[in-house]
Amino acid sequence: MSSSRLRSRLPQLLVLAVLGLLTSAGAAQAASAPPDPACQKGEFCLWSGDAYGGESERFDLRTANPGECIPLPEGFAGSSFANLMSRDVTVYQDGECSTEGDFITYPGGGTFVPNAPFLVRAVQIWE
Repeated sequence: MSSSRLRSRLPQLLVLAVLGLLTSAGAAQAASAPPDPACQKGEFCLWSGDAYGGESERFDLRTANPGECIPLPEGFAGSSFANLMSRDVTVYQDGECSTEGDFITYPGGGTFVPNAPFLVRAVQIWE
């Protein structure tokens, strides 16, 4: 292909490249969120398996008091979670919200964690 012919087709090639990048980014983002209606607005949801699989536990302000440690039910540990509350939520490796084990606070409003860095055994919702 001659350089003048390549130059004339360059705008079309750039448009195709940009469209390819945009569509692949959208597909990657969609894959990271749990399927609807797995977790509703205003809820903090945990799943026992990675990638939002297995059994689930849900918390919202009707079922959990902000500032209190909420141990997960006996035998349940979270491997993935989503924070769709408007509040920050801290997840704890320890079942009593002890800072002796790992703990991380995740912002509210739409945080999705398909593979938690440790097994979650308790949570705390902040004011």
